[in-house]
Amino acid sequence: MAFEERPYVIGNFVSTLDGVVSYLVPGHAGGGDISGHNEADRFIMGLLRASADAVIVGAATLHATAPDHLWTAASIYPKAAEPYRVYRREVLGKPGEPLTVIATASGVLDLRHAIFRAPGIAVQIVTTPKGRDRLEESGVRSLTGTEVAVLSESDSTIAPSAMLRFLRERGVRLLLHEGGPTLFGQFVAAGLVDEFFLTLAPQLAGRSAERPRPAMIAEAEFSPDTAPWLNMVTVKQSGSHLYLRYKRSD
Repeated sequence: MAFEERPYVIGNFVSTLDGVVSYLVPGHAGGGDISGHNEADRFIMGLLRASADAVIVGAATLHATAPDHLWTAASIYPKAAEPYRVYRREVLGKPGEPLTVIATASGVLDLRHAIFRAPGIAVQIVTTPKGRDRLEESGVRSLTGTEVAVLSESDSTIAPSAMLRFLRERGVRLLLHEGGPTLFGQFVAAGLVDEFFLTLAPQLAGRSAERPRPAMIAEAEFSPDTAPWLNMVTVKQSGSHLYLRYKRSD
């Protein structure tokens, strides 16, 4: 897709040294347990959110996140709320908070999460015909700040290209992708992620066949001939954490 047809997409993850991005343990499935709730990692995430027109997550990421979490800069790093606000509005000229986009083919969402009722935050759910029907049965129409868009004729999948084309029509030029690994993998496999921000945390999580733990990309694999290569943009360090920024190598 040409850039005039889609937003510029940046991904943001935190990973252990052995590539784990979530422990998949109830109450400890988020990135905070991977980063050790690292302050610099949270600051970077807030800065990316402050810069973006929209933040996209999958249904699994929504469910793994604390029910009161909002996908805003101030929510992840409250100490910099005012600098983020000034940067977003006075430097970038972007009003309000970024649009929160939730991708769900099934339409199985817990609509009790705070994001669906937070003043000043618009939520866009992208789904399938089956997903729309399930969401309407769950009462999504009563949520005044939430809209639902059907972007697929299939009941099982939504093409990343369809999501990006739709969001571009909504005025989104910079999209922050916060996963999870399956949704992110679909975007990477389609060649639709332009930059990658990765915090490398100095811990080891391990894996087992009985309890697999995801890496940054799941449900997508490449051969040696097709594996994407990236160009390093910056490397920063704080303590034993590394903060890496890559750009796609075309």
